[in-house]
Parts: sequence; structure tokens; C-alpha cells
Amino acid sequence: MNELFAIGLGGFLGAIARYGLSRCVDQYVSQFPLGTLSVNVIGSLILGFIGYSIIYGKNISPELRGFISIGFIGAFTTMSTFAFETTRLWDVGHHWISMVNIAANVFLCLLAIVVGKVIAVAMFR
Repeated sequence: MNELFAIGLGGFLGAIARYGLSRCVDQYVSQFPLGTLSVNVIGSLILGFIGYSIIYGKNISPELRGFISIGFIGAFTTMSTFAFETTRLWDVGHHWISMVNIAANVFLCLLAIVVGKVIAVAMFR
């Protein structure tokens, strides 16, 4: 029951963090969905760090792991929003921006996982 509560609390906080960060970032950029890209990259970095910390022997309680990985990151990252925004960019004729958005999200999120891994290896291996 504690693990379920931790996941729910993480989801609540992750959704609020996603909303706040996306809104803050998007006020500075009008056409490119930088807020969504930002939360996807940050979420990937955090998930990469947590996942590889566990792999390299860091003991993280099931409650904390559920809170961060399933709850917070699950609500914080925005793959469905990314897909919708990319499709809308394409629909309104911003084909180049749509393609840049796809490439940036895929490349930067994969890079963020690797950076999270490097940090975890440096700290816990």
C-alpha cells in the first residue's frame, strides 16, 4: 500500500512539474514545442540516472523507485503530447519544424539516458 501511495504522490507532483515547466519554457518560444522537449529530456535524464543507479548496485527502496520512476517520471514526461504537437505542426504546414521536433526529442532523450547512466556509473560503480 505504501508503494501505491508513493506512485500516486509521484504522479501528482510529476504532473504539476510538467505543467509548470512546460508553461514557463513555452512562453519564450512561439512555434517550437520546447516545453515538451524540455520535460522529455529532463525526464529521460532522471530515469536514466535512477535505472542505471539500480543496475550498478544502488539500493533504492521500492517506494522511492515507484515514486520517481513510475509516478513522477510517468506523469512528467509527455510522449503523447509530443506526438500530438508534432502532428499539429505537420498539419499546419510546419513540416521542417515537425521533423526537427522528432529528431530533437529522439536524439536528446537518448543522449539524456546515456548522461544519466554516466552519472550513475561515476557515483555508484
